[in-house]
Amino acid sequence: MTYREGRFWQPDVTVATVVVRDGRLLMVEETAHGRAVFNQPAGHLEPDESLLEAALRETREETGWDVRLTGFVGAYQWKAEPPAQGGSGRHYLRFAFAAEPVRHDPERPLDEGILRAIWLTPAELQAEQARHRSPLVWRVVEDFLAGRRYPLSMLGHLP
Repeated sequence: MTYREGRFWQPDVTVATVVVRDGRLLMVEETAHGRAVFNQPAGHLEPDESLLEAALRETREETGWDVRLTGFVGAYQWKAEPPAQGGSGRHYLRFAFAAEPVRHDPERPLDEGILRAIWLTPAELQAEQARHRSPLVWRVVEDFLAGRRYPLSMLGHLP
């Protein structure tokens, strides 16, 4: 937490997972700022939760899928457009993970705002770039497709 220009500032810490099955990416179609957009299963880190726990929880809540994390893709910073330009003006710090699907619960209700979970090929997702929730969506997928993976152990969590 810092003070900048006389005001309190703290980035939003988020997690996202890149889940692949048969060459398709698990994505969510959700409502954001009044329009339907695509995103990875993603969300905010909650108090007393590790980044790994948050990634597993968010994936389950937004898609109904339990996954196994297989690697750390990367950490990304992004500042949304200011409210006057239709954005939130918030600063995001996203931690992205590679994962594989384990089990699906089709009866699990999805988080509020999630329209559906959908499996898309990378080409299908890229063709929808105008509907990505943020530039982070494609950047994370690009890094994943380029083979960027780091051991999960590099994200130490102290109790």
